[in-house]
Amino acid sequence: MSYNQAIANKIRERLADLPSIVEKEMMGGIAFMYNDKMCVGVIKDEMMCRISPEKFEEAIEVHGCRPMDFTGRTMKGWIFVDHEGMKTATLFDYWIELALAFNATANKSKKKK
Repeated sequence: MSYNQAIANKIRERLADLPSIVEKEMMGGIAFMYNDKMCVGVIKDEMMCRISPEKFEEAIEVHGCRPMDFTGRTMKGWIFVDHEGMKTATLFDYWIELALAFNATANKSKKKK
């Protein structure tokens, strides 16, 4: 699978102190699951974040952030962040914190039988 290992390592380091982080390769990238819920990940050269749908419009106004359109249609509550959007530690932490905040209230995906 081809995804930016440097971004994945940066996320891995940032989440290292949290319990129950599970990494899963999927969708051509890697996802970091927290509390059995997808939280952040890397697809190609972008970080993918699951955020509150209420924060979605505000988030996509930030330079370097765009709606996730992995399937060809916008997925509200999911964003991609490019290099410009995470070029400083402060920006990087902003997106991680946004994803972690939503993770606390997000529903788990239903497992397929």
